[in-house]
Amino acid sequence: MKDLDYQIDAIRKLKQTSNDLLALQGNHTIVFKAPTGSGKTVMLAEFLKEFVSNRTDDKEFSFIWTAPRKLHTQSKEKLANQYKDSMAIKCSEFEDLSDRLIGPNEILFLNWESINREDNIFYRENEQEFYLGKVVENTNNAGRILILIIDESHHTAGAEKTQGLIGLINAKLTVEVSATPKISGDEVVTVYRQKVVEEEMIKKRIVINPDFKNTILQQMPSGDIKVQSDAEESTNEFVIRTSLEKRVELVKQFTKENSTVNPLMLIQLPDRRHGTMDFKNEIIDLLKENHGITIDSGRLAVYLADDKENLATITKNDSPVEVMIFKQAIALGWDCPRASILVLFRDWRSIVFSIQTVGRIMRMPDLKHYESDELNVGYIYTNLSDISIHQDIADGYAIVFHSIRNNDAYEKINLLSCHSPRQRERTRLSPKFVMYFLNAADELDLKNKISIDIDQISNQLISDGIVTNPDEEFEHLQEGQTNSFDSHSSGTVERTLNEEEVQILFDQFSTDVLSPLYPEERSVKRINKSIYEFFKNELPQFDYAGVKEQMIVLANENNQHFKDSLNLAKEKYLTDVEKRAKELAIDESWEIPKSLNYSDEFIQKEYSLSIMKPFYEKTGASNVEKNFAKFINDKNDEIEWWFKNGERDRTFFAVPRKDGEDDVPFYVDWIVKYKDGRIGLFETKDGLTAETAGSRAKGLAKYIKEQNEIGKNLFGGIVIEKDGSFWINSNEDYQYIEENLIGSGWVVF
Repeated sequence: MKDLDYQIDAIRKLKQTSNDLLALQGNHTIVFKAPTGSGKTVMLAEFLKEFVSNRTDDKEFSFIWTAPRKLHTQSKEKLANQYKDSMAIKCSEFEDLSDRLIGPNEILFLNWESINREDNIFYRENEQEFYLGKVVENTNNAGRILILIIDESHHTAGAEKTQGLIGLINAKLTVEVSATPKISGDEVVTVYRQKVVEEEMIKKRIVINPDFKNTILQQMPSGDIKVQSDAEESTNEFVIRTSLEKRVELVKQFTKENSTVNPLMLIQLPDRRHGTMDFKNEIIDLLKENHGITIDSGRLAVYLADDKENLATITKNDSPVEVMIFKQAIALGWDCPRASILVLFRDWRSIVFSIQTVGRIMRMPDLKHYESDELNVGYIYTNLSDISIHQDIADGYAIVFHSIRNNDAYEKINLLSCHSPRQRERTRLSPKFVMYFLNAADELDLKNKISIDIDQISNQLISDGIVTNPDEEFEHLQEGQTNSFDSHSSGTVERTLNEEEVQILFDQFSTDVLSPLYPEERSVKRINKSIYEFFKNELPQFDYAGVKEQMIVLANENNQHFKDSLNLAKEKYLTDVEKRAKELAIDESWEIPKSLNYSDEFIQKEYSLSIMKPFYEKTGASNVEKNFAKFINDKNDEIEWWFKNGERDRTFFAVPRKDGEDDVPFYVDWIVKYKDGRIGLFETKDGLTAETAGSRAKGLAKYIKEQNEIGKNLFGGIVIEKDGSFWINSNEDYQYIEENLIGSGWVVF
């Protein structure tokens, strides 16, 4: 599993918020909002484990985990697998409970629909007194705090009957979990989709009907968008053929990436109504007759309630299944990261594309983004006449517009570009930390400073304590009272710790020494591994990761020496991480992207010299950007083509600039190819942004100078508009004096 900043942050917030709410009177609710593909079950599992582990109070907790349909079974399997090593929490179904109650650190998994029926055996009272109400009562009577988790709560939590059931459970804390929650709670913990995209867990965007002309018909007050596509005139066979052609393209791209992923195309049938089964057969016949894709060949799978074929290996990245027919009912909780294309036909009549609809094609099969940006996109093909996009993905994630590079006018430009590399090591320890610790231990001569003749670890317990004046504050009890007027006294007694207690104390040592890094489990284990590797290299007579090694570390005479070595290693590790974080990744030969996708935040403009066809302009573009586009498009006697650059990773062009002492990427607004062979790089600014453009101007001027020295033919600079004219400043020593443009180095463009 990848170390993910957003997951660590969410776990920390869930833990803190839960403890804060439990400190208050009454019952409280947390809404945990996490997008499909973010790993919400993993986050919840880790949160519960951290929540019950190493508590400083004497509280005991029991949990009820509910989910719709069969998702509770999937969740139980995932959590049981995650807890199999630590055994921190027990995962049970109703029949597994002992003594008709939920034990400490035990989760009872329930299917929400079944317990929400009064005739259910677990709901209604019975002579055996083994029903939900009694289990809840017994658990409360045992002194445990009950916490309720409602997974996919948008399916369940709003109904009146459901609220009655929540009242019956009467949990001190309820955690509602959903990508699209429909209720409000006392607190909300949110995992933002952008963070999940940045960690490369889900696709960068979802594209609807690429290569078709899409038109936005209406922006609804709710934020939903109605879209019309010329694909609505297409036959079902045309949509299938177009989708399969895209699948073949993706196969080629995966091969170039040396990936074994076989992208899966999903065909989603509407819920059952008259003629549905005939429609399924129609699709199966089309796939067989026109494309040779059949169940018998192993290339087609079916996932319907009463018809399941070729599903055994379908979720594996290299499964031979190319197409799967399914219905909406199985979408909940079904994970197949290689699913890349979703197909729906006009028989749906209308549909609202939301995060729930597109969730099956959002995941990344190799848990990373690829060099080929085509593989970082989910594709939807449909000939629906009525398409609506829900506001939860209408914020730039759902793509409705598409443009392609005009290769008839384009020749390679081979520009040197840069981007910021992703840096996950600032908040956790990577495997490299082991090397840092071994070097630090050698530098501080740790081996010769420690004593290895340690047979036990003891702790001191207070005995015979006397408090003669309870109103007087004190920090500790005196040992061996010497004066009858001394307020407090005590004796102490030593107690030898057993192996389990030594392990807990050892983990706590590693947790404490991690500061200021967040003590998530993987980093704690990295500290442990570093220590074990030290013993393996320097003192191999001890068992690897054995209790003897742990006792040597914890011994009073050794503890500080290990702490010093770990702190030195941590300091050097973080210094190196910060140094590498400031280094830019270089792209040796950047080209204009072959294609780009645009959300509803853009509008089509007719510009003949745009290298991207058609050109889409952001609705919130500044006036100087809009006017500059018109300005360069009118210069067809000088200009071959122009490109409006973006501001994202290696997809778009950037030059290095200084931000304080650090190098950061500067995404220049415009790339313009002139007929005389020059390439212009221009950054449009206005008002205050022109005043603060110094570091950008210097970075761009330095880049142009260095590239021209090795044979490039570049020019450019900062561009402003004043009184209907454009002015440019190409100087490395940049100035902007509005009242004296000429004197501060500006010339008319």
